Order: sequence, then structure tokens, then C-alpha cells
Amino acid sequence: MKRPHQPSGLHRGVELVIDPHWSPEQALAVIELLDDLRDRIWAHYELALVTKLRDERVSRNDVPTTDPPF
Repeated sequence: MKRPHQPSGLHRGVELVIDPHWSPEQALAVIELLDDLRDRIWAHYELALVTKLRDERVSRNDVPTTDPPF
């Protein structure tokens, strides 16, 4: 069985197995926990994360220009 593509790009490490018998309430509790964790990380590292995300999305072809496109 092929492992699904991970957004992190990692192909090795501990495989995350989700119990197929969770109730909808348990699944929602995990989603809420992850949302809270993401919010706390974002609040602490916001400036560094914005800079990192911008740097990853800017290519060599994305050069600032002051000339109008016409």
C-alpha cells in the first residue's frame, strides 16, 4: 500500500494511524485541539512564519518593479 503524500513533504518517520472507531465527537475534539495548537503556534511565531512563507513563495522571476505594466 502506498503512503499518502504528506503536506510536509516528509516520506519517513512515525506513521500516524487514526483509529477508525472514533466517534464523530472524538474526531471533532482532535480537530479542535489541532486548531488550538495552530493558533498558539501562529500567535507566537507570526512574524517569523510570515517571513518564511513569503521567502518560500518568491521565485527569482518575482522581481519588484516600479514600472506600470502598460
